Amino acid sequence: MEEKIKAKVMDEKKMKRTFSRIAMEILEKNRNTDKLALIGIQTKGVYVAKRIKNLIKEIEGIDLHLGILDITLFRDDLHKQEQPPLIKKTEINFSVEDNDIILIDDVIFTGRTIRAAMDSIFELGRPASIQLAVFIDRGHRELPICPDFRGKYLPTSRRERVNVMLKEIDKKNQVLIMEPERF
Repeated sequence: MEEKIKAKVMDEKKMKRTFSRIAMEILEKNRNTDKLALIGIQTKGVYVAKRIKNLIKEIEGIDLHLGILDITLFRDDLHKQEQPPLIKKTEINFSVEDNDIILIDDVIFTGRTIRAAMDSIFELGRPASIQLAVFIDRGHRELPICPDFRGKYLPTSRRERVNVMLKEIDKKNQVLIMEPERF
C-alpha cells in the first residue's frame, strides 16, 4: 500500500533538542550511573540509544554500556507471519543482572514491542530496574506500558504511521506522519 506524507512534525534542529532533553532527563533521574546501561531495540532504537549515549558522554563524560537487542523471537505475533522472521543481531556485552537498564526505542505504539524486549532482557538476567525511553509516543497502548522518558507525544490515528528518519539509516533527520493513499 502506498503512503503519503501527512505532516512533517520535527526537523533536524527540533530532533537535536529533543535528544538532548532525553539525555538530560535520564541523567537527572539516574544520579548513580555506576550500574546504568542503555539497550537499544533493533533497528532504529539502536541508533536512538547511540545518540543518547554520545550526548551523555559529551555532557557528563560518562561512557555508559550500550547493548543491541533483537526482539523478533519474543514477539507475540510470530505465529501470524507467513514468511520466516528475519533475525537481527543481539549484542549485550555486559551483565544485566542487578543493573539499571534504560530500554530505548524510536516509537512506542501498542506496547507489544516493549513487552517482548523486557521478556528478552529477563532471559539474560534480572535487572535492578528497567526504565523506558522513546523518541516518539503515539498512544494507542494495548498493554499497561508507559515510557519514563518521552521525546514527544504525538497522537495519531491507528491507520497513520510515524516515521522517525535518522541520518545513519535514512540520510536525513526528521519525523513524519505517514498515511495510506486512498484509491
